[in-house]
Amino acid sequence: METHTPAVQPWQLTATELAAAIRSREVSSVEVVQSCLDRIAQTNPRLAALSDVRPDEALAAAREADRAVLAGQELGPLHGIPVSTKINTDQRGHVSSHGVAALAGAPAEDDAACVGALRQAGAVLLGRSNAPAFSYRWFSTNDLHGRTLNPWDPARTPGGSSGGASSSLAAGMTPLAQGNDIGGSIRYPAACCGVVGIRPTVGRVSGWTAPTWIETPEGRTQLHFPATVQACAVEGPLARTVADARLALDVMTTPDLRDPYGVPAAPPARPAGAKPRVAVVRDIGTVKNHPAVDQALDAAVARLTEAGYEIEEFDGPALLAEAARLWSLLIFEDFRPTLPLVNQVGDQGIRTSLAFSFAAVAAHWGERPSLESYIQGWARRGTLVTRLQELLGGHRILLTPVSAELPFEQDADISGPGRAAELVEAMWPMTAVPILGFPAVTVPSALVEGLPLSVQIIGGRFEEDIVLDAAQAIEDRTPRLTPPLVIG
Repeated sequence: METHTPAVQPWQLTATELAAAIRSREVSSVEVVQSCLDRIAQTNPRLAALSDVRPDEALAAAREADRAVLAGQELGPLHGIPVSTKINTDQRGHVSSHGVAALAGAPAEDDAACVGALRQAGAVLLGRSNAPAFSYRWFSTNDLHGRTLNPWDPARTPGGSSGGASSSLAAGMTPLAQGNDIGGSIRYPAACCGVVGIRPTVGRVSGWTAPTWIETPEGRTQLHFPATVQACAVEGPLARTVADARLALDVMTTPDLRDPYGVPAAPPARPAGAKPRVAVVRDIGTVKNHPAVDQALDAAVARLTEAGYEIEEFDGPALLAEAARLWSLLIFEDFRPTLPLVNQVGDQGIRTSLAFSFAAVAAHWGERPSLESYIQGWARRGTLVTRLQELLGGHRILLTPVSAELPFEQDADISGPGRAAELVEAMWPMTAVPILGFPAVTVPSALVEGLPLSVQIIGGRFEEDIVLDAAQAIEDRTPRLTPPLVIG
């Protein structure tokens, strides 16, 4: 009996494949967007990954994209391709709710710089991806938009804070997603859902956005970004493949001096040459890895070795351990003045999570760290940045776990103060990187116990090409991971 393979639907294609197909008129943007809308209708009611999906608006943009193709106009790299944006990032005409009802006021009047770059590249903006309230959890639940589920296992977190982005990508709702990262919020969700996430060097992608205002009982107040957000937070892409992540990063690379840390020009691509050495950091001596985490690292080492990379042990775990501890001091002290607002307008989840997290951090720094400790922490940060750059030196990259644990059980951070403290310790690979501002990518390397497991690759500042090359080598030798289509 003859069997037929079902035709591939547009939502199943990568962004790179879709860009070529739209450009060559093999498929229209309308067909692609409609396919993604159908996929959203099929999967989003269960996953709650996207909100504020506007089919009419998206299809109108797709028709404009198709007219440009037929007219022979110059096309951007993402012409006609659907991309989601995060609920904490301004998109013109859409509310930046941050998962908080008090912030779900007037629609944004302008795009954040990174969203404007996606639009300028021809992307069709399709849906707002969910995140935790105030984007300060490794989970993606809030009272305004609900709980986002992981397509692999609904009992596990899809990651946070860009969990809606990672869940929607894994389920095929869009081929690309915009996210941001100050403590793993791009890299960790990508790993939890078996997709790719790249955290760029601070300054490569503009973090500029229009001023944010909030209505409180005391009146209208402007929110200001603290020093750690300016120095450590980045915008970046999540994607289903390394090639797509590279494509989106190129688009989002936006020289912009409105950003306090913005660079004046895009960094030049590194010329092809000898592969860098890969220094493996399995742990920093503070927490034991789950056996599956070591299995994922072993798989990545084997694939990089096969690709011709030289593997070595790294002699600087203490540096990363100190960076992770420093993150907990500077990030949380910068967030402390926001606690009254969180307690006033935040949901119970974020209030409990922050209370437990502050208690965990107090084990290292005390209940109320001194101003002297805070100042010295910023000074020490500069030394650590220099030291790590010297250790990498343009000829070495680091291979680390994503976390010491499997993707956390849902709401693990609010199950008790002891468990919350364990999470902070387990996430050292996610927290050590942003406080130093280096680029890092997470890429799947194994399927263990029915869950995707990823590794993290860290490179020197502005060496995104190098870490993406190594991620590509792993991806090329790893079977494509596809989550179950039915969420039980």
